[in-house]
Amino acid sequence: MNDGTSGTGITLANWRLPPWNCYAFHHVAEVLPVARIAHDPACVFAWSQAPRAIADVAFTTADGTAWTVARMLPHTATDGFLVLHKGRLAYEWYGNGLTATDPHIVFSVSKSITGILAGILADRGQLEPDAPVTRYIPEAAGSVYGDCTVRHVLDMSVGISFVENYLDATGDFARYRAATGWNPVADPALAGDLHSFLVTLSRDENPHGAKFHYVSPNSDLLGWILERAGGVPYARLLSELIWSRIGAEADAHVTVDKLGAARSAGGICVVLRDLARFGEMVRNLGRAGDEQVAPRWWIEDILTNGDQRAWLAQPTAAKFLPNGRYRSQWYMVGNPSGAYCAIGIHGQWIYIDPAAEMVIAKLSSQPLPVDEGIDYLLLAAFDAIATSLRN
Repeated sequence: MNDGTSGTGITLANWRLPPWNCYAFHHVAEVLPVARIAHDPACVFAWSQAPRAIADVAFTTADGTAWTVARMLPHTATDGFLVLHKGRLAYEWYGNGLTATDPHIVFSVSKSITGILAGILADRGQLEPDAPVTRYIPEAAGSVYGDCTVRHVLDMSVGISFVENYLDATGDFARYRAATGWNPVADPALAGDLHSFLVTLSRDENPHGAKFHYVSPNSDLLGWILERAGGVPYARLLSELIWSRIGAEADAHVTVDKLGAARSAGGICVVLRDLARFGEMVRNLGRAGDEQVAPRWWIEDILTNGDQRAWLAQPTAAKFLPNGRYRSQWYMVGNPSGAYCAIGIHGQWIYIDPAAEMVIAKLSSQPLPVDEGIDYLLLAAFDAIATSLRN
């Protein structure tokens, strides 16, 4: 672990803050302990090239400001940006020192990867989405998770008393970050661990299933559920069922706590091209080349289900995507082209537009964890790129 003496100045206390995050986000293994997610070197899939003038795509945001993709990329602290069209490489761009071989943290895009992994286990008969959480995690019996189902966890509709405040320095979110090993603690000997923290969480006033309530502990619990259902550690499960089967060109890794529990909610680190490969597999309804990696029915369920009433019951969600939905850790945009996406803090995205046969993968080091203005700018840019590819 980097203690700040290597010359980078990066420590456990500052690795998510600017300017250090520009380096730390693609050198996470120097800051945190990680578990390897192995790819298969014998099965690397290389794309054909189909270059398009993506940088020149012009668009106007709701406030009337004119933009091009070339201007948008540095403005949004982009580290890597890749566009696939019909499975061919249309555009690839790097900044802030990132290279094609550097694994970059994807933060909550990890949730969407975990959601696809859940579908594979469901298809294999190892996971029952409608089963109670306690079938897999009996330790959760006395917590908020004691009377909810795996589906509630998948769809972020657990009635949980927890606030996802990324700038919280003293409350529940700060304690959560310390338990994951992402924040320093005054006395490491007294530090908690992720699984022990999860089973202390309590209820709010909402019944399970009534309201979309986005909290990262749900997705870390989901990773723990998948370990119990699959019978092996999360990193190995992800390697065997996805990463070794999508033609990935590099190993990925995931951050782990002091006891080895994986941060399935936000700790996955991948190279840009492999993030796009994963997105392309999802766009193709689970197929990568000639192999059905994830079940088609699971991805079709993501695209067609999700409780919009639960989504609209959350004011911030309703404002962000007024026609949106959330299903199995994926966002449905609610636009005419049926776009859907995975989103991580500090500007990580997979954006899929099925009508344009397009996948965008974006890695970033935005200064703030959440920046609403940048999110709307990016949605406008992605839609403009999709429109250009359809023409």
